[in-house]
Amino acid sequence: MKKKLGLFLSTAILALGIVGCGGGATPTPETPAPGGDTTTEAPTEVKTMRAGIGLNDQHPQYKGLVKFKELVEEQTNGAIIVETYHSGQLGDDRTMTEALQLGSQEITIPSTAVIANFIPEFSVFDIPFLFPNEEVADAVLGGEVGEELLSRLADQRLVGLGYWENGFRDLTNSRHPVATVDDFKGLKIRTMENQLHLEAFRALGANPTPMAFTELFAAMQQGTVDGQENPYATIYLQKFYEVQQYVSDTHHIYSPWVFLVSKSFFDGLTPEHQEIVTNAAYEAGAYQRNMNRETAAEYLANLQAEGMTFTEVSPEARQEMVDTVAPVIEKFADQIGRDVVDAVFQAVAEAQQ
Repeated sequence: MKKKLGLFLSTAILALGIVGCGGGATPTPETPAPGGDTTTEAPTEVKTMRAGIGLNDQHPQYKGLVKFKELVEEQTNGAIIVETYHSGQLGDDRTMTEALQLGSQEITIPSTAVIANFIPEFSVFDIPFLFPNEEVADAVLGGEVGEELLSRLADQRLVGLGYWENGFRDLTNSRHPVATVDDFKGLKIRTMENQLHLEAFRALGANPTPMAFTELFAAMQQGTVDGQENPYATIYLQKFYEVQQYVSDTHHIYSPWVFLVSKSFFDGLTPEHQEIVTNAAYEAGAYQRNMNRETAAEYLANLQAEGMTFTEVSPEARQEMVDTVAPVIEKFADQIGRDVVDAVFQAVAEAQQ
């Protein structure tokens, strides 16, 4: 019995000695198995950005969003995943913007008209006939005035990472061609719920009717409204040609989008990931603008091929429209912020020199 007990104790002591020297330790992330990598990083939490827009998956806006997704996921090595949602799957622009403020959604790209509900100064971009062309718009939006307005978003728990492009808004209707101010008279035109837009169309003689974009097609089909105003891409991709006969290049408003990120989400990113997301929004925005401009003429040709009658507005007729809405701009200048309005007009003048 003593012999067996001595053998057991000797074996136990030997085993403890081996374990104490580490020779029998099980490999852990900090202690890789023989032949493995000598350094192991702790697993990184994968963050998800839900990005939603109102337009469909054929629109340049959505394709720009897909570009953003590719850039972010590649440059973060999958540490940030971007889920893309189109066609209002997460709600309309205002609903999604409010979701960003609450931290329940991470990205949306609304028009500045929607943002004006939270920051009135953004209404400056709703001034009719503000930008004469895309180059001037780029210079102003990418300049000091555009950047200063983006900085105001922080107070609304939002981060603005630059401007994308909806483009020049043009008029369609089902009643007659529109070439002059007189042709607006009596037309029931759907607009966004924006007081500056509404009063500008009233000044032109139209009967503006605000309604949700999702209700627009049915409203035109049923004759609730005679027409609407949007860039060619939206008009074509939403198949408005099925219920509209006439399209005019009124170019009455240049409509930018703002790439918004939830501030609570953005603040929770590492500085490196913040830089990647910021640069990706800028690069994808340039990609989206180029695509939007390259396809505009193509979409107009497609609208004509579908049977729409195109009317070109002469420079003289457009100037008459400018003069007609000038009192409306003056009326809203103080509401928007006289200093902002003056700064933007000054920037426009400088960009044209």
